[in-house]
Amino acid sequence: MMNHSLKSLCNLAQGTAIRGKWHGQHYTVIKQLGYGANGVVYLVRTADGQAALKMSDNASSVTSEVNVLKSFTKVQGSALGPSLLDVDDWEQGGGQTSFYVMEFIKGPDLLSFIQQKGHDWLGVLILQLLSDLEGIHRNGWVFGDLKPENLIVTGPPPRVRCIDVGGTTLKGRAIKEFTEFFDRGYWGMGSRKADETYDLFAVAMVMINTAYPKRFAKKGGGTDQLMPLVRQSELAKYAVVIEGALTGRYQSASEMRSSILQVLQPARKKRAAADSKRAATRTARGAASQQKKSGGFGETLLIIAVISMLYFFYIYVQIL
Repeated sequence: MMNHSLKSLCNLAQGTAIRGKWHGQHYTVIKQLGYGANGVVYLVRTADGQAALKMSDNASSVTSEVNVLKSFTKVQGSALGPSLLDVDDWEQGGGQTSFYVMEFIKGPDLLSFIQQKGHDWLGVLILQLLSDLEGIHRNGWVFGDLKPENLIVTGPPPRVRCIDVGGTTLKGRAIKEFTEFFDRGYWGMGSRKADETYDLFAVAMVMINTAYPKRFAKKGGGTDQLMPLVRQSELAKYAVVIEGALTGRYQSASEMRSSILQVLQPARKKRAAADSKRAATRTARGAASQQKKSGGFGETLLIIAVISMLYFFYIYVQIL
């Protein structure tokens, strides 16, 4: 249940001006983007464009999320979470509210993107997600609350990004936030201890969610319920990978990523062969066309030469 102070933060009107107490930066509220147990997020206008501002009545929650975002920036090559832009306090109504400002990530969520572009994109996006998770895990964090609503696809080129790091937890601790459908504890398949396998279970459930956008309730749980649904859907080719992630067979994101690459390799080779065949056909057609053009040009010259000879012969006969 939302407490009274947090509820009041969720009612900021469009145009509300927020000025940081310490850094003096100005932000103007455009609209609310969402809220949860730990705070509310607004789209705001800044001197440099649009950004996302998250405020909370819990200063320690803000500090924790800021530390996560700072940690993400240390992961070379990772762009999973938004960039951190500012951290400050806002004095209003006789009180003080902590907030931080981050990059505003625009684009459709993962489910919407897959529905629009097709399931062929799933493997590519999951490979990106696993690469980023590998870096985050090495840095001592577990994402925790992975779900399609938090995964935005930017681009072009398409790139999966996350808009909410509120559930990110230090390894070894209890998961701070979770959504039942993606939580292995809910399915009776493990604890809620923050480790790599917790995130990989959630990745498998994200994949399942793309095939069943409306989701489904637990009826017994475990692989006995989940795997038949995988095998009878467009996810069938990933069945071995998904089962491995659900059962904890993969100990790292890179292991799961390697398995997905093996699944996609035959398809890549098939596409490459088809592309090569099409290229060869185009080359052959081009050569034939060029040859035809060359032959036609030669025939034209021959005709002109014959006509010229006949003309000069006619003139010669007339002179005689």
